[in-house]
Amino acid sequence: MSGCSDPLACAEEKEEAGGLKRRDFLTAVGVVAAGFLAGCTPEVREEFFQKHFLELSQEELDRRMQRLHDDYSKRFGQEVSVSALPAQPGVVFGYALDLSRCIGCRRCVYACVKENNQSRDPQIQWIRVLEMDKAKGIDFEEANPYYDHEKVPDPDHFYLPVACQQCRTPQCTQVCPVGATWQEPDGIVVIDYDWCIGCRYCMAACPYGARHFNWGEPHLPTNELNPNTHALGNRPRPRGVVEKCTFCIQRVRSGRYPACVEICPVGARKFGNLLDKDGEVSRILRDKRVFVLKAELKTDPKFYYFYGL
Repeated sequence: MSGCSDPLACAEEKEEAGGLKRRDFLTAVGVVAAGFLAGCTPEVREEFFQKHFLELSQEELDRRMQRLHDDYSKRFGQEVSVSALPAQPGVVFGYALDLSRCIGCRRCVYACVKENNQSRDPQIQWIRVLEMDKAKGIDFEEANPYYDHEKVPDPDHFYLPVACQQCRTPQCTQVCPVGATWQEPDGIVVIDYDWCIGCRYCMAACPYGARHFNWGEPHLPTNELNPNTHALGNRPRPRGVVEKCTFCIQRVRSGRYPACVEICPVGARKFGNLLDKDGEVSRILRDKRVFVLKAELKTDPKFYYFYGL
């Protein structure tokens, strides 16, 4: 294997030939991996044995961000920044969505796809907009995510967008066998894509269907790449990992709104710091009748729905 430049790709070639499975390979590195990587460059070996994101020293973190920067810039032919900006003290992010204003236009869906470098083919969407019959109220069994009206909103329906609910007690993080997903101090549930083994336990545990698996190498046209990325958010993801909404971590930790908030043409989406008692979301929680999805599961989402009109 002295000519191997990507040990994971070599392992996958074995899998295609009916040999060693990739996930079994990763869990049985030991002596086999040592011999397997003997002819590889120091950079490849470091990447293969890299630590969990939370265990990195500042020097190691800087080195990893530089490696990602160089990789993406070369792959996409443009300058790509990769940030690891941490959570700010005194901040816990929350979201509120006014169902009386949402018109089901799905602009939030496609703004999210563009901002967060989601695969175009097959297309992965972190936001689903559910159309519901006004006469029946909120009924997930009857909800239609595939509506295709000539004009929206349809007068007989209302619309309920669903994405990651950023739970205070996230079930997804509890089932991950390798600790690849966790909740940050600002409340954002993130994924270390370099540590994820693609077992999809988190997808099974999430009661909101908010996590998505990359079955193939994500198709991301070079001219559509958002070059402003975060290591735990919208950087291009590899094949075989799970991804999800992170409240646009690359934006909100820099003082900006999530892309879906900015694009909404009717102002249905609100975002802010829950610890700011004078903030817009805090005022909504005080003054409006709000609810969360599947409250009986005790996940305690930080994504709130309300009727403002």
